[in-house]
Amino acid sequence: MLDGFKKFILRGNVVDMAVGVVVGAAFGSVVTSITKGLLTPLIGAVVHLPNFSDIKFTVRGSMFLVGDVINAVIAFLLIAAAVYFFVVLPINWLMARMHKDEPAAPVTTKKCPECLSDIPMDAKRCAHCTQPVMAMAA
Repeated sequence: MLDGFKKFILRGNVVDMAVGVVVGAAFGSVVTSITKGLLTPLIGAVVHLPNFSDIKFTVRGSMFLVGDVINAVIAFLLIAAAVYFFVVLPINWLMARMHKDEPAAPVTTKKCPECLSDIPMDAKRCAHCTQPVMAMAA
């Protein structure tokens, strides 16, 4: 029982996914700190607010931290853009280069002018309606 679990855990996909999650979490915290420490103060300086985290309001004793939500949205957009431009686009480009379009198969049939069924190119009569047809020149 434990042997099967060990084989499952040590498979390449599981280990790769675990590494991806750990690196993604670290990247998320870096982007969040860049957003909170650099970008939102820069945007706040343009909008004349010292920090988005200071934007909040209170209703009946409950505090709504609007600035923290703005910081989180900016961090999400930065992470999404980084993943798209540095992971998705390069992978799509590589996949497109690897899987070039295969050449079209040569045409081996033609339409019967009478019944519109597919017949071989060299046929002199339609197999379906027995209508004489002209053989196509090669």
